[in-house]
Amino acid sequence: MPIYAYQCSACGHAQDVLQKLSDPLLTNCPECGKPTYVKQVTAAGFQLKGTGWYVTDFRNNGSSAKPATPAGEGGGQAAATPAPASTPASKA
Repeated sequence: MPIYAYQCSACGHAQDVLQKLSDPLLTNCPECGKPTYVKQVTAAGFQLKGTGWYVTDFRNNGSSAKPATPAGEGGGQAAATPAPASTPASKA
């Protein structure tokens, strides 16, 4: 259940209230009794912390990405060659 912040515009009383989404809004202030109790706009009540959280979720599959080395600075490593394309099967 979410927690909503309410404040009375008449007396200034403020309170956080635990309510269901289907519950009606509170309108009467518990301090002064006037119908000037309104729900306040507040920030989200959670934070995402830690490493590995990306917009696309498992972006690097848990491994760190290494930058590509420019040609001539590879330290003797051969460039990767693409796999040969498969040919369609001939009609029998």
